[in-house]
Formats: sequence, C-alpha cells, structure tokens
Amino acid sequence: MTSGIELRGVTKDFVVRPGRGGPGTSVLRALEDVSLCVPPGEFLTLVGPSGSGKTTLLDLLGGLSRPTAGSVLVDGREVTGPGLDRGIVFQQYALFPWRTTLANVTFGLEQLGLTRRERTERAREHLALVGLDGFEDRYPHELSGGMKQRVAIARSLAYRPGILLMDEPFAALDAQTRDQLQDELLRIWRATGTTVVFITHRIEEAVYLGQRVAVLSSRPGRLKALVDIDLGDRRSTNDLRSDPAFVRYRHDVWTLLHDEVRRAQEAGHLKVQPDGTERAA
Repeated sequence: MTSGIELRGVTKDFVVRPGRGGPGTSVLRALEDVSLCVPPGEFLTLVGPSGSGKTTLLDLLGGLSRPTAGSVLVDGREVTGPGLDRGIVFQQYALFPWRTTLANVTFGLEQLGLTRRERTERAREHLALVGLDGFEDRYPHELSGGMKQRVAIARSLAYRPGILLMDEPFAALDAQTRDQLQDELLRIWRATGTTVVFITHRIEEAVYLGQRVAVLSSRPGRLKALVDIDLGDRRSTNDLRSDPAFVRYRHDVWTLLHDEVRRAQEAGHLKVQPDGTERAA
C-alpha cells in the first residue's frame, strides 16, 4: 500500500565533541523547522548544497534517527524507528558478497514469516521487475555497478514498502548507466505506485525524475522552495533533456541552488575544491 509522508517543524541538532585542545562540546544544527508533505505515490527529489542536511532528513524519514524538535509522520503515525513500510537504498550497494543475487533479495524477507517458496517467488518477481531475470545465481562480484544497484532496489521493493527512500543511489555510476537506471526507476515507480523520496546532488537528475523538486538551504537546512515539474509523459520524447520546458526547470532549480552554495561558501560551511567539487567545511 502506498504511503504518505509529513514533516512538521522538524529540527535536528548534533552534539559535536571538541577536538584535541579545542573548546568544549558544541551543537551543530543540521535541519531547522522543516515542514513538508509528500502525498502517497509522489516522486519527490531533494537537492541542496553539501552539508544542508539531505541525508539527515532521509535518516529521519527512515527512522534511523529522531528529530530534536518537530515530528515525522507516515500515514498520520509518528515515525519512532525503522520499519518495513519504508525501504532504503543507499549509494553503496551493501550486498552480501557470499550470497547470490537471489539470496541477497530473499535475506530480508526471512523476517516476514514467509515460506522459503514464497520468499523465492517474491525475490524472482522483483528481480524481473528491475530487469535482472536470469541473473538469480550470480554473485555480486559477477555484476556491474548498475546491476548491483538494481539488486539493492529489488531487495528494498521486495518488502513491498509504501515508501522508497533513496540517497544518491546512482552517484557512483557512469553517465550512460545512470541515465539508463533513471529510466528504469521511473518505469518501476509507475508499475508499483510507491512513494519515492530521492536525494541527488545533480540538478538534471532531480528535474528528470521528480514530480516536485525540494530545494534545501545551506546549513542549517531549511526548505527553501518546492518546484513543481510538469513535463507531461516523460516517455513521449527521446530527447527530454533538450526540451525547452526541461531546460527552464533546470535553470530555475540551478538558480535556487546556486544562491545557497554561494551562501554556504560565504559562511564557511562549504569549500570548493580545485576540480570544482564541493566539500562540507
């Protein structure tokens, strides 16, 4: 069953221990007063400068940590810890190297009380859904990076969660594989109707995937803007990224994000490396 998400005034602080010879403990505010509703079945993408609290927000949604103030709700019930109603896909695949593709997907199903046959059937169903039919007996070292990430997605979907949380799952992949998996993810989302919250640092990816793009401010992360993306049926054109509407949305999000990156640099929260990449200070 598809689920909806609500954040109500969420603030998250971390206690920072002093370094050697430094002052006493201090408090780092990662998120401040974030309120957001994600309707059931929506695909929401989330962008923000490095250090803006994107992963912290996903951890709160997954129940991996608790807010300092405010509340996180799924279908009106407060999130107090991890649950099978929320699947999580990280940048790292976290597959068991000694287990086959099929066994990696069935592993998490063992706690559902299913028979071995039921677990196997469900795992095969979801491997087929992500395009890995016929690869059930392969081990992780026999798979490409894109295929490993498909296994991780299948493993999360096999629970049949109402919500899928994704933390830059395609960041480590080459451009061609990333574009292919973006299309595959949209196909899977249409087929399952799952609510998706997808973190990315790539503006083009955020616009291509999301029905809405949430833009976080520099630290402490606040919800700066929600950009509605209306590109019609993304399957109707072979070159969507060159469409004038796509280019306009990308520019709008880039403008919002560029201002926050500049503020983060001015505040000393973000350093830009010689190669142009960002690093939280």
